[in-house]
Amino acid sequence: MRRFTDFVAIDWSGAKGARQKGIALAHAMQGNGAPVLLTPSEGWSREKILAWLDRHAEARTDMIVGLDLSPALPFMDRGAYFPNWDESPGDARALWALVDRICADEPHLGANSFVDHREARRHFRHQHGCGDRFEPGAGRMRQAERSQRAQGLSPYSCFNLIGAAQVGKSSLTGMRVLNRLTGRIPIWPFDSVPDKGPLLVEIYTAIPAREAGIRKGSKIRDGETLDAALAAFDSAAHRPLARYDDHATDAILTAAWLRRAAERIELWSPAGLTPYIARTEGWTFGVA
Repeated sequence: MRRFTDFVAIDWSGAKGARQKGIALAHAMQGNGAPVLLTPSEGWSREKILAWLDRHAEARTDMIVGLDLSPALPFMDRGAYFPNWDESPGDARALWALVDRICADEPHLGANSFVDHREARRHFRHQHGCGDRFEPGAGRMRQAERSQRAQGLSPYSCFNLIGAAQVGKSSLTGMRVLNRLTGRIPIWPFDSVPDKGPLLVEIYTAIPAREAGIRKGSKIRDGETLDAALAAFDSAAHRPLARYDDHATDAILTAAWLRRAAERIELWSPAGLTPYIARTEGWTFGVA
C-alpha cells in the first residue's frame, strides 16, 4: 500500500475573477497534528494553486491532494460527453484539452468561454434556461455520482450551472488545471498510483462530514464543532481561524479525513470502477 507523508484538501471554485474567495487549501502531515489552513496574503487564485502544485511536482513530495471538483463529465450513460457533437472527446484527457483549448484566451483559468460555446452550451442548464440537449430533471450523472446517491449523498450534475451548490463551472475550470498538470502529477484513477511523488484524487467533502457525524446538509461554522469533527479522525484540535466559513472548515476536515482514508485499501478498489470508467469518467475517492 502506498504511503504518503503529506495530505492536502483543496476546496475549489469556478467563480469569475483573479482571486477566488471560495478556494481553500488545508495541509496535514503524518501523525495526529491538526491540518493547517494555508492562505497567501493576497489570497488564492487558480493560477497560484497550479503553481503550488507544480512546485510539489518538481520536489516529488510524497503528497496526496484531494480536489473538490469533478474531473470529467458523464460519459457512460450516452457513450459520449456531448452526444451528436462531432468534437465530443473520447476520453477525459481529450476533454481536458478541449476545454482548455476553447478557453485559451480567457484569463484566470476561467471556463465561461466553454459554457458559452455554441455547441457545448446546448448540453448545460444555464441561468436563463436549459440547452436543448440538457437531460430533463436533475441532469446526467457519472457512475461515481450514481454510487454516491446509492450511499445517501446528494451530488449535482456537472451539466447544471445554476444554484449555490452547482459544481459545473468549478469542474470545468479544474479540467483546465488538470490539462496543464498532465505528465507532471498523476491523477487517480486516470493514472496508476506512483511509487513516489504527488498524486491527485477527486474528493467530495460531504463524505468526510458524514463520517465525522455532521448532520446531512449542515456546515461547520465554529471552532468547537470543527474540533469535535476532527476528533473523529484522531486529529488534534485546529489552530483558531480568523474566520470560519464552509470553504475553510471543509478543507481542514477533509485533509484530516484523507490522512486516514488513504490507508483504507477498499477505497482504492471500488466495486463500480472499471478500466473504461477510469479512462472516461474517473471516480470519487471515498466512494467504495
